[in-house]
Amino acid sequence: MATKIPDIALNDGNTIPQLGFGVFQISPADTAGSVRTALDVGYRHIDTAEMYGNEAEVGHGVRTAGLAREDVYITSKLNNGAHRPDDARAAFQATLDALRSDYIDLFLIHWPLPTRYDGDFVATWKVLEEFQRDGRARSIGVSNFQVPHLERLAAEADVVPAVNQVEAHPYFTNDEVREYGLNHGIVTQAWSPIAQGAVLGDPTIADIADQVARTPAQVVLRWHVQRGDVIFPKSTNPKRIEENFRIFDFELDDAVMERITQLDRGESGRQGPHPDSFDYLPD
Repeated sequence: MATKIPDIALNDGNTIPQLGFGVFQISPADTAGSVRTALDVGYRHIDTAEMYGNEAEVGHGVRTAGLAREDVYITSKLNNGAHRPDDARAAFQATLDALRSDYIDLFLIHWPLPTRYDGDFVATWKVLEEFQRDGRARSIGVSNFQVPHLERLAAEADVVPAVNQVEAHPYFTNDEVREYGLNHGIVTQAWSPIAQGAVLGDPTIADIADQVARTPAQVVLRWHVQRGDVIFPKSTNPKRIEENFRIFDFELDDAVMERITQLDRGESGRQGPHPDSFDYLPD
């Protein structure tokens, strides 16, 4: 029997597959083939972004996999250089054109950039609300938003983000942001779910993997699943793509879950930049 990926309900009435395939840092030349491999394995959610430079290749991979567009959930994200409303509108249309689709399942503000654009990510968010109203974005959300950013949206905007995609893994559980999401109906998507590979050699993870006869990556991804996170591991290795998919036929007990959670190092465990200061704009 084929593995059924759980769907998670969003606050807008839509659902999102809990496991996806990420294409961050996958070159355009390798993207279409990797996407086809993932779809052949059984993935039905692809996560890309304008800044990754491979949206067109994601679209090509989906089309050549022989699946109907409505059978594949696609997430993309707004380029950091396109936060001004008219720029955001043009960038969003460019995403649809690159994917060769008249809609996207989920579109996110990639970074809040509070030190850019006079800190006005609310105006950018209101443009995403337009995309949802006209049906070109089925769901909208944010990425790398901290609690104060989310509180500002709650006070000044009309739509609550459906998801918040943030760094989260055993070394940086990001509990404050996750807790806010749980309390306000915002699903957490975890990027860098294995801490860019840093947790895979951890003695605790290795010990648990031996106990449950799974790989360290499968153990960590399963931990995310049981916490309720949406995840999208990435790889160009077909064996690894399949391995990361096989995480729904075992469970971790409460004691094991807690052992992994206790690996949290707080801010020192963060692998990526801090959203309060990250200000990268593409050339």
